[in-house]
Amino acid sequence: MDDNVAKAFSKYPDGAREGLLTLRGRIFAVAKTEGIVLEEALRRGQPAYLAPKGSTIRLGVPKTGGFALYTHCQTALMSDFKVLCPGLCYEGNRAVRFSTHESPPEAIDLLIRAALTYHMA
Repeated sequence: MDDNVAKAFSKYPDGAREGLLTLRGRIFAVAKTEGIVLEEALRRGQPAYLAPKGSTIRLGVPKTGGFALYTHCQTALMSDFKVLCPGLCYEGNRAVRFSTHESPPEAIDLLIRAALTYHMA
């Protein structure tokens, strides 16, 4: 993990950090399954995951607390995922939010895969 990314994770509250690190692990697991080489960097001060033919995924803590996975709001990624998983907590067309006591469902891998392969034809 890049030092700047590690510092960003270290600033998050414990419960949120655990959830975010779980999401990070899921992102890398999906990338490995798909044979995608990821770049991990900071975007808007948040850990971000970039794939050569994908759309950026960011991880962060919303103002309301908990933790969240963000996708580009001008894509159909989140709206398509809402159809598949309507029972989750969404922030418009840009994020799926979780409480600090919540584990992201396995279905989140579908959103991650869609984002990492967004521009593949």
